[in-house]
Amino acid sequence: MRHLETEARLFAEGKLEAVEHAGQLAAASLICGFDLETALKAVPEQKARFIQRIRRAIERERLKGTGRHWSYDLNRHIALKQALDRLLGTIAAPVSGLRSAAVPHGAANENGARRRRR
Repeated sequence: MRHLETEARLFAEGKLEAVEHAGQLAAASLICGFDLETALKAVPEQKARFIQRIRRAIERERLKGTGRHWSYDLNRHIALKQALDRLLGTIAAPVSGLRSAAVPHGAANENGARRRRR
């Protein structure tokens, strides 16, 4: 019985991963105009250009969301962010001009926390 549960869990995880991958492929293709699989295999200089395109698309989505635009889609925003994370994860050494997507824990709320203590 335990073997069946393990197989079911692995199948569900694989299905979720396939759905996320398809969303990332669609977001990169439809919004940014390039194939994510090609971008993952590209040389670092080309990856830097792909990363910049995705970052611009994420920024446009963020602006749509904050402006409550009717065409904003949270799922598209998430898929773009996941595609960006995948591209950043494939870069062996940091490319000049690229910032890390990771923010240290608590760094984003540091100023807010400081203001509340006063």
